[in-house]
Amino acid sequence: MDTETNLGAEQVLGILRRRAPWIVLCVIVVAGTAYGFSEHQTKKYTATASLVFNNNELSQQVAGLSVTSSSNPQAQQNTNVKLVQLGDMATKTAGLLGNGLTKEGVDEDLNVSAQGESNIVNVAATASSPALAADIANTYSDQFVAEQQNSNHAYYASALALVDKQLAALSPQERAGAAGLALQDRAQSLATLAELRNANVQVAQAATAPRDPSSPSTKRNTILGALLGLLLGFGVALLLERLDRRIREPEDLQAIYGLPLLGVVPESAAFSRARPGTSATNQKNAGGALPASEEEVFRLIRAHLRYFNVDRDLRTLLVASAAPADGKTTVACYLAGAAARMGSSVLLVEADLRHPTVAQRLSLPLGPGLSDVLIGTVPLRSATQMLDLVSAPADASAGRSLHVLVAGATLPPNPGELIESQAMEHLLKQAKSAYDLVVIDTPPLVAVSDAFPLLRKVDGVVIVGRVGRNRRDIAERLHETLTGAGAPLLGVIANGFKPGRLGSHGYGYGYAYAGDGRPAAGASANGAPVPVNRGGSSGEPTPTRNA
Repeated sequence: MDTETNLGAEQVLGILRRRAPWIVLCVIVVAGTAYGFSEHQTKKYTATASLVFNNNELSQQVAGLSVTSSSNPQAQQNTNVKLVQLGDMATKTAGLLGNGLTKEGVDEDLNVSAQGESNIVNVAATASSPALAADIANTYSDQFVAEQQNSNHAYYASALALVDKQLAALSPQERAGAAGLALQDRAQSLATLAELRNANVQVAQAATAPRDPSSPSTKRNTILGALLGLLLGFGVALLLERLDRRIREPEDLQAIYGLPLLGVVPESAAFSRARPGTSATNQKNAGGALPASEEEVFRLIRAHLRYFNVDRDLRTLLVASAAPADGKTTVACYLAGAAARMGSSVLLVEADLRHPTVAQRLSLPLGPGLSDVLIGTVPLRSATQMLDLVSAPADASAGRSLHVLVAGATLPPNPGELIESQAMEHLLKQAKSAYDLVVIDTPPLVAVSDAFPLLRKVDGVVIVGRVGRNRRDIAERLHETLTGAGAPLLGVIANGFKPGRLGSHGYGYGYAYAGDGRPAAGASANGAPVPVNRGGSSGEPTPTRNA
């Protein structure tokens, strides 16, 4: 099942939040590299001179030519730019300025471009010195204007020679006529234009030495580096998220198992305050009761179990997980305690015969327990221990209790065979007839196969997954196994979620009970129901069921 595509906005924000250090690191590294590279580059300065072109219609009329004007301004503009680039102005500029300049160097450092749609052409020169850049741009422009003037002078001189030749061919009478007088006026105008050295281009604005370098632009490069680093950081974040096989969000568990999310258990220090080895009485007085907000989480889980299974008689509930340290034992204890507080008669059975922890967690005697019942040395009623749920004086759950069947003091060499035995099936039937709810804590299903025989013998299975620790591939493998075994799956519980990130997952998290707002009493130092040192009960419990 691919749960990593079609990411929603909340998932993307979650990825960015988790990978924020990598994103910030990429931004700092790339922006810093761009800044350092820019600072160590040789600074270049650009100076620009502007040339303006005109059609010189009067000169054309004086020369006796028909006046022509371009109907395509863009073509005329391109022609002007090309004119500036032609000729030997680069060679002349290099020769006049010296400083080791060459024609090739001037051509390389020069940029000729049109200014918008006007008749103005910009001549921009770039050099390592502001003054040199301005000298190159101005010298090049001046040389171009001078060459155009010389060209026009030669043109007008040639036209004047032609007119003089025509006048010389006229008789005195023809010279006095209208045609002769017109030729004489033209010759005089051409002589004047030739002497003025007029041109159709002139310098509109000379270049000045720039104050700031044109390259490198340290500020621009740093900003671009930061943007590039940000994009790189996003890519790294998505890549790391893709390679990270851990389950990050409660919705991931829901999607992998295809089951409803029954609840989200927050990461809380209250779950790990148990003091191993203390007596039940000392444990009760040790303080550290489960806060009301955390206890409400398990009330909600119990309510969700009923809501999602309205038409199912849910009497035996197996709490399982994929891997060790997922918190299934913690969830089983608190869920059983919450159900007992709500008025149900509940038996908590520890079916983990390899690494049992319930007795230590609840400060109960290690035995007798389940293993003793299964081998027939102790009956169920003698092995069952009862915990009184200590409550506040005004709490309606005062006087209620939780029955617990621990694993036993002596661990058997064949736990799998005992769980699969007829004795276990008989014990479940016996417990089912005596209690409203039987909560079974099991070993991790991926680690060992002891609990698999129970999957078809219970009314429902709840999967506990630890957010931020469980791997997707292990959860997916467990889901395939449970589906293939036909286990009656009910839902998933996400454990270990950060309280600051609960959001909609923890309705009412931090919401105190009405009244004095004190934490709910009746929990041990680790938040589980507090035992009142009763050891085993004297007889088979016969509580009144609450449907």
